[in-house]
Amino acid sequence: MDIVLYALTALLYGGLAVAGWRAHRHTAVEPALAGVPSGISLSASKASGMSGVGRALLLVALLVHGVLLHTTIFPQNAMIFGFAFALSAMFWLGAGIYWIESFFFPLDGLRLLVLPIACLASLMPLVFGGVRVLSYSAAPMFKLHFLIANIAYGLFAIAALHAILMLMLERRLQRMRGLSTRHTGNGWLASWLDTLPPLLTLEKLLFRLIGAGFVLLTLTLVSGLAFNEQLLNRALQFDHKTVFAFLSWLMFGALLTARRISGWRGCAALRWVLASFVALLLAYVGSRFVFEVLLHRAVV
Repeated sequence: MDIVLYALTALLYGGLAVAGWRAHRHTAVEPALAGVPSGISLSASKASGMSGVGRALLLVALLVHGVLLHTTIFPQNAMIFGFAFALSAMFWLGAGIYWIESFFFPLDGLRLLVLPIACLASLMPLVFGGVRVLSYSAAPMFKLHFLIANIAYGLFAIAALHAILMLMLERRLQRMRGLSTRHTGNGWLASWLDTLPPLLTLEKLLFRLIGAGFVLLTLTLVSGLAFNEQLLNRALQFDHKTVFAFLSWLMFGALLTARRISGWRGCAALRWVLASFVALLLAYVGSRFVFEVLLHRAVV
């Protein structure tokens, strides 16, 4: 049964990704066929977001992926987890957040990033299955901690993709300013970036995601401390996971504080977002990859 869910999840994500890229390529060549000068793309005006059928199929993919995660992570009242499962869950939530966003904004550029990554991430547990069965998975405090942590990861994952797209868009705008009277190019990358909303809209979305993720990351740390107290009779355990988790919390907190006080924005703020996300990845996914794949050791 699991293999059917894996195949169906990958086919749905992959099919939607291929269809999206083919539609994008078709839209990208229309300006040239219509005689539009180089550097001016019609794709932005045509970018209305996902169609109703595409949105419905993505919802089906999310439901199938959710069932897959539940049956593989929680088999027969146990719990199996690892870095591959963490990535799969992260980008399942990221795709779900994109699906919600697509009702309000034409984020075709984000869709073309999220769906291929979600497709690959959903298959990773098939390759990296060396995970540990957690004996305390039935504890209500742990289930709450696990749920909050994964939602926070999903929010920060989609925020990181937003930041990548914004950096690419910033670079394109700077290049166009410098070459305002010259040929700016109308390749697939330029037309892809033209499908995005304005930078100010993306920035507003980015900081909403980071704000929500920061609240959930704070709850994750608090519930983790409470769970450690319940399980180990010790609230704080200084290991790599704890250090990087608190480091990412401080980095995201500093970003939000600087944004509120001084209106920090631009490429420096976007790079800070990516650095903070990398620290968060190292807190759990990265450390699990090192232990499970490179060192072949089980971790809790």
